[in-house]
Amino acid sequence: MALALDEMGLEHGERVAIVSPNAARFLISFYGVSAHGRVLVPINFRLVAEEVQYIVDHSGASVLLVDPELDASLAHVTAKGRILLDGRADAELFAEAPAGRTPRPWPVDEGSTVSVNYTSGTTARPKGVQLTHRNCWLNAAVFGWHTTVTDRDVFLHTLPMFHCNGWGMPYAVTAMGCKQIVLRKVDGEEILRRIESHGVTLLCGAPAVVAAILDAATERQRRGQAIPGRETVRIVVAGAPPPSKIIERVGTDLGWEFIQIYGLTETAPLLTINRSPSEWDALDGVERSRRLSRAGVPALGVRMRTNDDGEILARSNHVFEGYWDQPSETAEAIVDGWFRTGDGGYVDEQGYVVISDRKKDVIITGGENVSSIEVEDCLYQHPAVAEVAVIGVPDPKWGETIKALVVLREGAVASEDDLIEFSRARMAHYKCPTSVEFRDGLIRTATGKLQKFKLRAPFWEGRDRRVSGG
Repeated sequence: MALALDEMGLEHGERVAIVSPNAARFLISFYGVSAHGRVLVPINFRLVAEEVQYIVDHSGASVLLVDPELDASLAHVTAKGRILLDGRADAELFAEAPAGRTPRPWPVDEGSTVSVNYTSGTTARPKGVQLTHRNCWLNAAVFGWHTTVTDRDVFLHTLPMFHCNGWGMPYAVTAMGCKQIVLRKVDGEEILRRIESHGVTLLCGAPAVVAAILDAATERQRRGQAIPGRETVRIVVAGAPPPSKIIERVGTDLGWEFIQIYGLTETAPLLTINRSPSEWDALDGVERSRRLSRAGVPALGVRMRTNDDGEILARSNHVFEGYWDQPSETAEAIVDGWFRTGDGGYVDEQGYVVISDRKKDVIITGGENVSSIEVEDCLYQHPAVAEVAVIGVPDPKWGETIKALVVLREGAVASEDDLIEFSRARMAHYKCPTSVEFRDGLIRTATGKLQKFKLRAPFWEGRDRRVSGG
């Protein structure tokens, strides 16, 4: 792949964007692009064409790699070079390298950018997170250390590879020589089948993946089939910590080890780890699951604290270089060497980080970040909408789901279905509201600012945390 990019005339430092579900070609791109001095731009394949084009343009990608299933929907997305990953148009990229030929030498610099990963933030447009070789190497090493990755592991790619480079786990398991199984689409029964067929020992995913697996396991039990992986599989979960009952079921129904992490794309992502230590062995499953529902303790090399506003701050070797071509946003995010996570919380007496509120206007649904401002901007385009506030509300499957609180224009008429369909025609579906509630007015300050914490409060009443994200 690196040789082919040489032949195409791509200089070191140029960007190569890829839009694809999990695939072997995607996995190869982590190395064929980044390990030879170019910069990978992994794009969420669920985004619509306009969103993908923005990222291609903003990153300045010279080449765009597109999965065949997305070719039609992204037909009008352009870059200087556009290659379909169909086994024919991309044949030169993935051909066996001729004997004796090596890619153009690249003076390795750990401060160079590995990837630019676009994430939803507090603005309607996503920001490009610049991760360096140092960020990704150390994240992989520490992540692999905490999860005890060895060459005896078999890793199942259930987590999207575009999502913070698969949390950096592809680097960790490749470095250790693990067998890797690529799953293109999440399906609970298919995950269990792969575990059974290939002896999978390790996988990562959002709570929605856990829910799908548990549902499939229940169906297997009804059919009298065995659940594979008992006492051999460990699953790493992040994005929105499941209720402690779900964590307990991972241990009892599946017999797997549950590990929780907390982090952000900007931190490559590992900040905290919550893995049951030996001193918890004597605890019953209920109490152990309750303790595992916390975000965790700072990972090796990570320091964390809260500021006067209760916002969690972090510093580590994993903190990103900055936002691509957005110096002012970078300066706001990193202050005196400390990264502002945007999450509110505290460190308890045992040193465990507990997330209690989200400072930024970001909703985490099914492990995906959604900017509430982006959703509001979309709904404001509907002629019947006068005011709108988008919030995250609890959801047993996705952790959080998106609710729109809407004030209609005087005399205007629109139904819940009308507004949901309107947004689904303009944005990736995972960003769209799953419910709409009509209001006569929205709670605002004297200066007109929406008081979203008050709008969210009734939906989170009786919960310790006002977010499901972790």
